[in-house]
Amino acid sequence: MGSLSIIVDDPILQKAHKRATKQGVSLNALLRGFIESYSEGTEQYRQATIRILELAKQSTAASNGQGWTREELYER
Repeated sequence: MGSLSIIVDDPILQKAHKRATKQGVSLNALLRGFIESYSEGTEQYRQATIRILELAKQSTAASNGQGWTREELYER
């Protein structure tokens, strides 16, 4: 397992530590969870994008050349 060092202003670090403590979690565990979620999110986003593009290619929906002006789209 690797380690990470970051520099954070003392007041921010103290606030974050207090908040994590109130939530019953260590600041270390909170940050580790964020980094895990962040790293997995990139792959999930990529896979979702690929899937959406595949579905768009398979779609039989068509506008039949219909277009709209900005005014028509925002007409109330």
